[in-house]
Amino acid sequence: MQIVEPPRVEQRPEKNYLGIRVVTPFRGMLRVRDELLGELYQWLESHDIQPSGPFFLRLNVVDMEGPMDLEVGVVTTSKLKGGDRVRPGVLPPGGYATLTYQDHARRANKALIDWARDNGVAFDRWDEPAGDAFACRYEAYITDPRLEPRKTKWVVELNMRVA
Repeated sequence: MQIVEPPRVEQRPEKNYLGIRVVTPFRGMLRVRDELLGELYQWLESHDIQPSGPFFLRLNVVDMEGPMDLEVGVVTTSKLKGGDRVRPGVLPPGGYATLTYQDHARRANKALIDWARDNGVAFDRWDEPAGDAFACRYEAYITDPRLEPRKTKWVVELNMRVA
């Protein structure tokens, strides 16, 4: 893993987005992410909508031994209606623990979690029967996946809202 920008806490404004939310097993989650991104790209193109920010993977509930509640999305300039599977959403404002990395998402997540623990930064999260729930945890793809198919080349900004 290469850390492009080190861990820190940043204030973020509210951001509107369009996304597709599903529950899928942890195993195979990235394949599902890629399929959903493809579906979202096609939907945006068919509705002549240009993203105003990065595509992302939002992790609503994490259970690395079971189902993951996740969403792929893209930041938009305004609230849009969406469609059957593509729905509007909001990345809430507030403080976010963040780091930017390239390659090895699991190591990057561990690095941010360890940094937060070591620096007394608490995430806005809670326990649910389905797993660890987050007010907002997402990976923003600074590298546009449509332009770079090799995931090991993607620059990704990992974000977890703080309490």
